[in-house]
Amino acid sequence: MSDSNLIKYVQTTCPYCGVGCTLNLVVKNEKVVGVEPYKRSPINDGKLCPKGLTCWEHVHSPDRLTTPLIKKDGKFVEASWDEALDLVAKKLKETSDKYGPKGLGFQTSCRTVNEDCYIFQKFARVGFKTNNVDNCARICHGPSVAGLSLSFGSGAATNGFEDALNSDFILVWGSNALEAHPLAGRRLVQAKLKGIPIYAVDPRLSTTAKIAEKWIQFNPSTHIALANSMMYWIIKAGKHDKKFIEERVNGFEELKAMVEKYADAEAIHGVPLETVKELAYKYASAKNAVIIYCLGITELTTGTDNVRSMGNLALLTGNVGRPGVGVNPLRGQNNVQGACDMGAYPNVYSGYQKCEVADNRAKMEKAWGTSGLPDWYGATLVEQIKQCGNEIKAMYVLGLNPVVTYPDSNLVKAQFQKLDFLVIQDIFFTESCQYADVILPGACFAEKDGTFTSGERRINRVRKATNPPGKAKEDIWIIAELAKKMGLKGFELPTAKSVWDDMRNCTPSMFGATYEKLENPAAIVWPCPTEDHPGTPILHIGKFSTADGKGNLFGIEYRPPAEVADAEYPFTMMTGRLIFHYHSRSQTDRSAALHYEVPASYVQINHEDAKRLGIGQHEKILISSRRGKTETVAHVTDEIGPGVLYMTMHFNEGVNNLTNTALDPMSKMPELKHCAVKVEKMGGN
Repeated sequence: MSDSNLIKYVQTTCPYCGVGCTLNLVVKNEKVVGVEPYKRSPINDGKLCPKGLTCWEHVHSPDRLTTPLIKKDGKFVEASWDEALDLVAKKLKETSDKYGPKGLGFQTSCRTVNEDCYIFQKFARVGFKTNNVDNCARICHGPSVAGLSLSFGSGAATNGFEDALNSDFILVWGSNALEAHPLAGRRLVQAKLKGIPIYAVDPRLSTTAKIAEKWIQFNPSTHIALANSMMYWIIKAGKHDKKFIEERVNGFEELKAMVEKYADAEAIHGVPLETVKELAYKYASAKNAVIIYCLGITELTTGTDNVRSMGNLALLTGNVGRPGVGVNPLRGQNNVQGACDMGAYPNVYSGYQKCEVADNRAKMEKAWGTSGLPDWYGATLVEQIKQCGNEIKAMYVLGLNPVVTYPDSNLVKAQFQKLDFLVIQDIFFTESCQYADVILPGACFAEKDGTFTSGERRINRVRKATNPPGKAKEDIWIIAELAKKMGLKGFELPTAKSVWDDMRNCTPSMFGATYEKLENPAAIVWPCPTEDHPGTPILHIGKFSTADGKGNLFGIEYRPPAEVADAEYPFTMMTGRLIFHYHSRSQTDRSAALHYEVPASYVQINHEDAKRLGIGQHEKILISSRRGKTETVAHVTDEIGPGVLYMTMHFNEGVNNLTNTALDPMSKMPELKHCAVKVEKMGGN
């Protein structure tokens, strides 16, 4: 038997959500043919969700992009790499020369490896002296980075997934972990079996809320009012941790004065006063209480303040800096944490080193062999879309499908058409690709080496199992070749390891996370400042990461969403995820099993509303907002309250035709979770 006929296992990391499950890709005849468990991982213990079990099925899809494409006379034609990259380099340089560093926009994916994200932002900054570089954490956990940084000094989860089993009370707020992060959800099930009480705070009776000891239904987007109510009663009952506050926390008097306005805020959040008290006392009385949250908290114009409210609760009760406590966002994509860590952000370099600090710029200029790095805060992801055709004339998009996943799809399409030049680098011809001038075929997770960083700050290895199809190339090769054509130094045909080492050498918090150490099944959790450091599973033990070492409480006023239901648009639309699909389905919908489970979009509508409007189960309906329309089918249920609708965000011509681009002023997060819509019958099934 020849070596090519042998079956081999390649250990790697799942390319979907931010839990970071380890798995084995099964390779035969140089092709990936399946997935098998990897049982040594402490993350998922050899278990996988439906997405993980089918994550290999898109790798050899006949739909893969296999050669560069250039649009000529409105049609795409195949091109050589030299022709395509020469054109990209020429157009980007022309734009930069004519319009300056703010004339370009760079957007990278949270689905690709850290090494791609690092070299991409380095290319933007060294090649064009621009900070107009962002990643899609902006529309999921940008407020977590901003809010947790303000509260604790670090914008990342404080504790790991498994550590929830060390708690005495679990508060799940705005997270449907069992569907969006199933193997983190498994820890909740294990906690339930262990007897740890779980309270779920959610406007919708999600799969996760169904396993909770208590589901607390509140009015959409009123998190701050509810959290303030809880804190009022915690302080009133003397259940706040006075010693912890005195020794380790700033801002208590400011917080206390603010929450006095919210003793009874049922008119805002809709939760009965006795239920608020019960929740407050349960959380504050637990010896170790943990908060787990997700996009229900962040994807709002109050996203950063919502996150700070979670920080307020933890600081007020001393639930930070030891096992079984903390504030832990569940990251939606496999490398949301990593893309931010790598400096693919408009105001920081890798490791969250601020661009505005002169010493940081000097350090990076020395490391990268360049000069003139900018100090200004670049345009964020949605701001870049709004600037297309005006400030921004050319854009480079790596591994994103903005037409489906960004708010207000019609706006995205219109803005893309205003660009002088758009290059998209991806593995499939997505809905966004039709607006590109050049399409560059990259490599999927199974075709490259590198790392993903999970929501618990764990840096997990990604290993190459097969080659990219046709003429497709690994993404760092593409960036390095572009840099070479532009005469840039420091991009000489890198390997994933060499890019990682480049990043480590200028990133103190990750300097000790060598590839050699990452070979361990448990990997490394950053911060890991030295090569003999074991990593840091729990943050803020003894002191916080702030300048004075103390956590910060904030008095935060409740603000309503940017757009609320009214007589013309009487329903509130919420968005979320499904267990069977991932983002715009460019990968998951190429699995027959996952497509079979949910082949098309639907909307959850309350029984009372459906009856009043004469809408039957699975009937076609038209939903409209001030920005667009979408056709879907009704799923009549009591899992959401009257006046509220719920749709998943995975489908083209779906809910993001409706959603709002209004931004959180602090994190620039668009309000994906809340918009006003109306419903009309269409008839038919």
